Amino acid sequence: MKIQELHIDDSEYPDDLRQIADPPPILYYTGDLSILKKLKVAIVGTRMATAYGESQAFNFAKDLSLRDVCIVSGLAYGIDGAAHRGALEGIGGSIAVLAQALPSISPAAHIKLAEKIVECGGLLLSEKKEGPILKYEYLMRNRIISGLCKGVLVVEAAERSGSLNTAKHALEQGRNVMCIPGRITDIQSAGSNRL
Repeated sequence: MKIQELHIDDSEYPDDLRQIADPPPILYYTGDLSILKKLKVAIVGTRMATAYGESQAFNFAKDLSLRDVCIVSGLAYGIDGAAHRGALEGIGGSIAVLAQALPSISPAAHIKLAEKIVECGGLLLSEKKEGPILKYEYLMRNRIISGLCKGVLVVEAAERSGSLNTAKHALEQGRNVMCIPGRITDIQSAGSNRL
């Protein structure tokens, strides 16, 4: 896996991301940078997704990707993974924004999914150059997920979750925030239902 650098003053650096309050000065990446020119929508949600949540994330990602919209997510278990897999069913492709430094992929169960994202013309991105992953870096990377996109679709988020953090960043950045309603009895949907 060849890791390259994209600097904030490079012409390929996405304008939407450059305009947020705290854009990363350098992005480390592998894959095809041309996907950054596409219309992008983030799909995020809980790692402990229900079958309903995963199917909604997959289907929305697939439908958008079939219309050449690129799907951005965080490569985590649950909603993220379903969204990336759905995106690969269309022509829009996918971007995975990672909290850890490349070439490390976490969770390890998604190594093949990460490889497929790149093989299908997508991109793996991280602002972290090296070192072990720190818990707060998951929250920091969420501003990149929303900053790359015109909108964020939240699927199944608990009352306290990284997905709500992404939605908060999106609102601060002037992005659209959309939610898929869940059952009122599901704790996985308490936060997204409140949104």
